[in-house]
Amino acid sequence: MKRFLIILAVLLLLAGFGFFALWRPAPIDEPVRINIPAGSTFDAVMDSVETHNATSSIALLRSVLRCVSYPEHVKSGSYVVTPEMGVLRLAFKLHRGNQDPVRLVIGQARTVEQLSSLVASQVDIPCDTLLRMLRDDSICAQYGMSPATIIALFPKNSYEVYWNISPSALLKRMQKEYNAFWNSRRQRQCEALQLTPVEVTTLASIVEEETNQDDEKENVASVYLNRLRIGMPLQADPTVKYASGNFALRRITAATLRIESPYNTYLNKGLPPGPICIPGRASIDAVLANRKTNFIYFCASEDFSGHHRFAATLAEHNANAARYHKALNARGIK
Repeated sequence: MKRFLIILAVLLLLAGFGFFALWRPAPIDEPVRINIPAGSTFDAVMDSVETHNATSSIALLRSVLRCVSYPEHVKSGSYVVTPEMGVLRLAFKLHRGNQDPVRLVIGQARTVEQLSSLVASQVDIPCDTLLRMLRDDSICAQYGMSPATIIALFPKNSYEVYWNISPSALLKRMQKEYNAFWNSRRQRQCEALQLTPVEVTTLASIVEEETNQDDEKENVASVYLNRLRIGMPLQADPTVKYASGNFALRRITAATLRIESPYNTYLNKGLPPGPICIPGRASIDAVLANRKTNFIYFCASEDFSGHHRFAATLAEHNANAARYHKALNARGIK
């Protein structure tokens, strides 16, 4: 009996140590995120866990995961490990593929190349894979777009998605967000302008590039809407900059204005083929507001405040432009 009690005590002690080891919190002070790309090996996953110091015992974690055949069924995704998470909870999380969503931020992007790079930096989609899809006419047509307009499918915002979302699933998700953004109210506003949502987005992208000042975006939009209504070329400097491919240009020259491109709105009437950037909601709503003004011209203010001077006549505009160019020359900006 004494020997039996000793053995039982030893077994209970070992069980206690085992239980403690399985539930012992991770040695971290704040949550860490572990990304497991598709095709990762078991050893690669364990290396990542160890690098992030996300478990109290990497050896015990390996053993538990081997018991549930995880090495043969590694699940890709992004997993958040919290400080109180022990070996057993982490093993179950990885085994079941209970990944945590990430925030995909669609922000500043002027081209599909920039957009693809932006997305690829946040989720597990290769940049070149997404870029090929965004340049594919047949794929774009599935979403009512073309390679020139597909960027309009991505409203500027942040979205909760899984890190290992597929490119096709991403496009379907963005179509859902696009349809939600262009609700019945905005659709009616488009009809009042006799423009489609993509055309409004295209015009809004010009407004976005023209000014960072939300309080004057409706005036900027009114200038371009007035020019469209009277059949005047938009003559929008941001479209010429886009045509040049040099987004760092600070001054538009006569040579720049002669660039042969469908995006050069000095040489071509009407809207460019598609958006020249992803506009924010303020710029889109500024176009949809359809503000009534007699403004036909506007020019950057000579105080470099980021605001503009608006004019209804060419004479007034020329005076404003002369002040601005004098200020540019004084600063040596070419």
